[in-house]
Amino acid sequence: MRFSPHFLDDIRARITISQVVGRRVSWDKRKSNPGRGDFWACCPFHGEKSPSFHAEDRKGRYHCFGCGVSGDHFTFLVEQEGLTFPDAVAQLAAEAGIPLPERDPESEKREEQRASLHDVLEKAARFFEAVLQSADGGKARAYLRERGLAPEIQNRFRIGYAPASRNALKEHLANAGISQEQMIEAGLLVAGEDIPVSYDRFRDRIMFPITDFRGRIIAFGGRALSPDAQAKYLNSPETALFHKSHVLFNGQAARAAVRKGGHVVAVEGYIDVIACVAAGFEATVAPLGTALTEDQLRLLWQMADEPILCFDGDEAGLKAAFRAIDVALLLLKPGKSLKFALLPEGQDPDDLVRQQGPEEFRGVLAAAKPLVDALVMREARGVDLSTPERRAGLEQSLRAAVATIGDTDVRRHYDVAIRERVAKHFGGSPNPRRRFEPRRDWGQRGKFTAEPAGPSPSLLANALVQAGGRAKSAGTPLGDAVLLGIVILHPEIGLERLEALADSRFSGAASQALAGSLAMILAEQPDLAPAEMQAALEKAGHADALGAILEKLRRSGLANLVHIDAERAAAIWDDAAHLRLRAGTLSIEHQAAATALGRDTSDLSLSRLRDIQEQVSRSLRPDEQNETGTAVIVHPFKGR
Repeated sequence: MRFSPHFLDDIRARITISQVVGRRVSWDKRKSNPGRGDFWACCPFHGEKSPSFHAEDRKGRYHCFGCGVSGDHFTFLVEQEGLTFPDAVAQLAAEAGIPLPERDPESEKREEQRASLHDVLEKAARFFEAVLQSADGGKARAYLRERGLAPEIQNRFRIGYAPASRNALKEHLANAGISQEQMIEAGLLVAGEDIPVSYDRFRDRIMFPITDFRGRIIAFGGRALSPDAQAKYLNSPETALFHKSHVLFNGQAARAAVRKGGHVVAVEGYIDVIACVAAGFEATVAPLGTALTEDQLRLLWQMADEPILCFDGDEAGLKAAFRAIDVALLLLKPGKSLKFALLPEGQDPDDLVRQQGPEEFRGVLAAAKPLVDALVMREARGVDLSTPERRAGLEQSLRAAVATIGDTDVRRHYDVAIRERVAKHFGGSPNPRRRFEPRRDWGQRGKFTAEPAGPSPSLLANALVQAGGRAKSAGTPLGDAVLLGIVILHPEIGLERLEALADSRFSGAASQALAGSLAMILAEQPDLAPAEMQAALEKAGHADALGAILEKLRRSGLANLVHIDAERAAAIWDDAAHLRLRAGTLSIEHQAAATALGRDTSDLSLSRLRDIQEQVSRSLRPDEQNETGTAVIVHPFKGR
């Protein structure tokens, strides 16, 4: 089967070369730079002790400087794993989720025609460039001068001008032997059954060629010079070559710039891209007037782990940023995210660069905020937080957004990050009636909302912190030992979990009192080492409770909690807290269902009770019960 270049390019766009090669080699951590998509390893094709085999995601190629082998995704599978080329394509297509095309002589013929369309578009680009420099292009040249686009940058982007005539391009291409059907297929003519005579699609417009990642022209964008034009910007229609949701303007050049250390920035329009590139921000792209799509985001991630989205400082720009959040949440994975930079109101990147200079724009990019902050900004924007119910509504909307994250690890960390931000705002604000409103200089100055230092007043007033008593522990449940012990052994994760710790209720006065002192110590001295934390708790009179907790962990086979890293400790604590909360909720529901069954012996009530009992049995294992026989928590190491 013959596969079209477009089909193969689609596979390459969805799977990086490092993913394919990485299954057979171990990347050298010292020489590799995953953030830039550069990977080095010992060559799998010949024996060597020092890594001379290089794979580059942005090019989608590999090369060994020792033995000279090189190729792409498919070549590697053919030469390293012995697959035939069709089998290699089939394997990677399945991995990318792309169905294989059926063999069709007609489609192969159309593919040959597609190749000829590149030639048609290239001839059109040369025509537009020539007209710009002619007498007919005087008005267009004046416009470009006003926008600060020097001849050098015009030549670099091959900017042209489509004359106001309805058939100037049509006649030019016809004289070059191009058929009208080819012009229509290339998107250059407007034609149809209700149009007696086809005519040029682009008229009286500044023309911007759009290229694929191989540098071939696949479409055009046109900026109207007449204020009466129905559309200020006009793109080519969808064609055999051009699918605008799969393309980034200036994508090929930006990918090359990233290899030199450039930061990937996505802006809204052609002029913005060109102005940024002219100012030295060469890895700048634009999504062709569409909201950022999944395919475009994947293309951005092939160039950088955290590209910056920089949108205009108006309501439309803010909405575009918020829409991009939904696209990103679905696709997030470890190490891949977005940053957001919002410009001052009424300005776009072109305005900012021309009026205030590159340094001001560089400051905007440096102040870009992470995706998690942009999410909070979106959900909280304009929300009245004067009542607990409204605050709960905000938290619910944030949780719903986080629930759309597909990757489990990323979702778990977002849960923690969202809790931190909500706790800081609710706890630290002296005026809970304030509304979340984005500052118009948020992207420039890097400020979103004040973040109070230290614990919140509501936390310090909580009964947990004020708990008294020094009663001895009479058998500490495993759930209590895990939640308290992890924070004692890893104080560095405690400050982020003060609110959750405050909301927890522990069995026995001794554990409750220890939890109160633990929270107070964390609030006042968050940087204590584990040994210092234990000494502080003993000094506060909790030696017996502390000993009971550590002994419970030891007898339960969890003494090695002290040796795990902070990230692992945080994950275990969060899982334990979540399961405890779930257990408490199910217990309350179980009691309510049993009461309802006593009043109403219908099948519906009985079914509800059985359903809750089944959830309890699935969530909590019977062999992990406290001394009273009540299930507490799933063992934090099981199933991991």
